[in-house]
Amino acid sequence: MSDSFTNFKFIRFAVAYVFITSGVMKLFSTELAQVFIGLGLPFPDILLYVTAFLEIICGILILVNRSVKYAVIPLIGIMIAAILLTKLPELHNGILPFAFKARLDIVMLVLLFALYSKSSS
Repeated sequence: MSDSFTNFKFIRFAVAYVFITSGVMKLFSTELAQVFIGLGLPFPDILLYVTAFLEIICGILILVNRSVKYAVIPLIGIMIAAILLTKLPELHNGILPFAFKARLDIVMLVLLFALYSKSSS
């Protein structure tokens, strides 16, 4: 087993964990659901469920190493939307507060791009 295979596997497990738990929490946490619904998106109830199910299904696909290249595409879209909707407004406080608040979203986005580029399909 090569180091790059092992590192790739750990990245897959970490990314899958984040998205599966995030999707499940969107379905079972009223507080998190209210935050999501309060973002001002059209059809917030429907988008909440679509986002949650995408996170869970794509997370599971990444976990079991099936269609990883295709599974990360909607998750990249979700992360870009999360940064634009919830972190970009922090720029009015300056670049450092924005960088701090967006740090985990940016790391997840980088890991998703790494999975996309290293996956066969």
